[in-house]
Amino acid sequence: MLPFYRIRIWILIIQGIIALYLFVTAGKLFATWDEKKRKIKFLVAKNHTEFRSETFEVFMQAPCGRLVVKSVLSELGKSDEYRNLLKLKKPFLKAVKDNCTPVKTVVHINEKALSG
Repeated sequence: MLPFYRIRIWILIIQGIIALYLFVTAGKLFATWDEKKRKIKFLVAKNHTEFRSETFEVFMQAPCGRLVVKSVLSELGKSDEYRNLLKLKKPFLKAVKDNCTPVKTVVHINEKALSG
């Protein structure tokens, strides 16, 4: 907390809200740590005998996934392969277009329930 509370008390409140938001976000990130360790073990086991770049394609689409890939490659001793795996990363606009598909929502209203 910066000592802005001497200027205005509402600045302290804003800082508290921001700090709370950051703590919640950090908690969510640390909650996924066990899942990431499981994925790292899976990728290491799958690529231990023979390096298969297609197993990394899903992980190359997000920044946190790329960190998992870097960790796995350093465990395998193949850190230089990361440059080749960057070719699997989709451009941002293509990734947004692929992941944002329109969904049609239909709402049915029961007329009998409304009148009764």
